[in-house]
Amino acid sequence: MAEISYDVLGIGNAIVDVLAPAEDAFLEAHGMAKGAMTLIDAERAEELYAAMGSGTEASGGSAANTVAGVAALGGRACFIGKVRDDELGSIFAHDIRAIGVDFHSAPATSGAPTARCLISVTPDAKRTMHTFLGACVDLGPEDVDEDLIAASAITYLEGYLWDPPGAKEAFIKAMGAARAAGRKVALSLSDGFCVDRHRDEFQDLVEHHVNLLFANEQEITSLYEVDDFNAAIKAVRGKCDIAALTRSEKGAVIVAGDEVHVVSAEPIDAVVDTTGAGDLYASGFLTGLSEGRSLPECGRMAGIGAAEIISHMGARPEVDLKALMKEKLG
Repeated sequence: MAEISYDVLGIGNAIVDVLAPAEDAFLEAHGMAKGAMTLIDAERAEELYAAMGSGTEASGGSAANTVAGVAALGGRACFIGKVRDDELGSIFAHDIRAIGVDFHSAPATSGAPTARCLISVTPDAKRTMHTFLGACVDLGPEDVDEDLIAASAITYLEGYLWDPPGAKEAFIKAMGAARAAGRKVALSLSDGFCVDRHRDEFQDLVEHHVNLLFANEQEITSLYEVDDFNAAIKAVRGKCDIAALTRSEKGAVIVAGDEVHVVSAEPIDAVVDTTGAGDLYASGFLTGLSEGRSLPECGRMAGIGAAEIISHMGARPEVDLKALMKEKLG
């Protein structure tokens, strides 16, 4: 068996988050639906990007946020995602490497430009997002390095990848490589709309290919088409090794065989922005597993990570996560 080089390898959409303050008049002038997330094409993306004021640009995307959190917690992390050989592609690669995540994916030399999520933040703290998926939807099986998968204890996949055909093939190749190497596969269901589109296939993945499942209450009840959370717990039991199910302010429930652990939500002063909460929940849980912690401890680490993220704007921690875990866990 190959030596483990990474605790977690994430595969997902490589998106540059462009965050800039904006007045309501800016949104009105550009026909932007305040508070919404809108998918846009390349032309609209270039138009809005050029019009936005000075702001911050950082690597983003669900799985990228998760492995960034793993790195912030001291774990060994790697990411596979598709960018173009353009300015934003360089920004993505530099940023994710700068925070301690290995990123070996070669940029595309043709095709769509690098994906970006253009985030306009008005004075009332509302975020209006316009997302151009660009190059990241061109991720294919040729981008999956089986040696990297074999060298990773856990391969973490985001459900959003199940939409584009090529990305689905990459997903399947990665799961096969992990299984062949005796490694673990973790899956985030990502979004209730993803579950609605791919319910039967996701059920098959969870039962036959996934060791660790992350889902929120809406996603897990949708997956098994039940109205009651307890019914969802019964439905997922035994389908995979571990299911970590989040319930916002109600905390989380971790199901593993006959074990059921209820973990309370971490108290915070105020919820400012829920963006990235699930991503950092996964960071804490996966890091706890890599450290050999018990499932309740993993759940507590996950909750601490999620609470830190929702206490401020943005999907990246603003404090030293390692120090925070030490303070909270002792």
